[in-house]
Parts: sequence; structure tokens; C-alpha cells
Amino acid sequence: QVHLVESGGGLVQGGGSLRLSCTASGRTFSRFVMGWFRQAPGKERQLVSTISWGGGSTDYADSVKGRFTISRDNAKKTVSLQMNSLKPEDTAVYYCAAEKDSRWGTVVLDAGEYDYWGQGTQVTVSS
Repeated sequence: QVHLVESGGGLVQGGGSLRLSCTASGRTFSRFVMGWFRQAPGKERQLVSTISWGGGSTDYADSVKGRFTISRDNAKKTVSLQMNSLKPEDTAVYYCAAEKDSRWGTVVLDAGEYDYWGQGTQVTVSS
């Protein structure tokens, strides 16, 4: 079993920055594809970013490219999302997720393929 805990959410003004972190339990974190998703009220959960086992492959939603950066530290079992130039439309609950069955170097875009989820952290961006 893997337990994921997100932190770093909060209220920020538009144009500001936040850094989300997700810490995992379990011994096989380094073999998980990790992802950040978000869900705004009344909307479906959407992929924000994903990163491969070793961090060499990443992908981002078009809406966050150039503003958000995903990274991971396998020794610390953490994955982070640096969010810059935040906009009110980035307001959502952000979830960390782990996928255990992919191969080295791949990323996973589909929320349905992820095996473990955190409880979420609220990000609110004021205008």
C-alpha cells in the first residue's frame, strides 16, 4: 500500500507562486510514475503534470506549460510542483497520484490509470 500526502496549498494573489509537495510512503516510490491533477468545482479532474520514474520525462497540460514545473526526489520520496504566474483559473483542489505499472521513461496522462491518490490540497488564486 502507498500513502500520499500533499502539502503547500493555500491562497495567493494572481501572478504569485506556490510550491506543492507530495510525500509518499512505501519502498517502491522510485518505480512509480507520479502525477499532479486538479479539480475545480463543477469540473472534471484534469491532468496538470506527470513525471517518469527517474524524472527524465515529463508532460504538462497546455494551460500550465511554461508556468509550472514538476520534479521529484526519489531519495526523499517526494514529488513537487512549482507553480509560477498563477492565475485565478488555476484555482482547484490539487491531487498527487502514483502509477505502479509503467515502464522506465514513460509518463501517464490518464487519471484512470493511476493506482494511488492523495487527499488533495486546495489552491486558491485571487484576482
